Amino acid sequence: MKYLGLAYFTPEKFAALSPDAVKAIVSQCPALDEKMRATGKVLVSASLGDLEHWRTLRPRAGKTQITDGPYIESKEVVGGLFIIEADSQEEALRIAAMHPAAQIGEEGDWAVELIPLDFYLVP
Repeated sequence: MKYLGLAYFTPEKFAALSPDAVKAIVSQCPALDEKMRATGKVLVSASLGDLEHWRTLRPRAGKTQITDGPYIESKEVVGGLFIIEADSQEEALRIAAMHPAAQIGEEGDWAVELIPLDFYLVP
């Protein structure tokens, strides 16, 4: 079974941190990411780009409307994603718990959401 992990943060809280606090948090990420990847179960792992370049597409009046932002009515924003292939939800949860957003960054309101995937890959 495959699982999508979404790593969230609250931009306002993260922006309120001092540069030294951000550096201290972010400096811990590579080791945690590597620990997660070392399980051999992580198929994809990525941090998402700068929020100012995000766009939202919605169907409106028979056309696709494109607007700025990640603003889907939420105070939290997805900052990263990963896909795990695990034999059970318990295994997926154990691996997802290694992600930096599940370990550190409480000051930035980080969190991870784990979602089972039911899809087919297009060759």
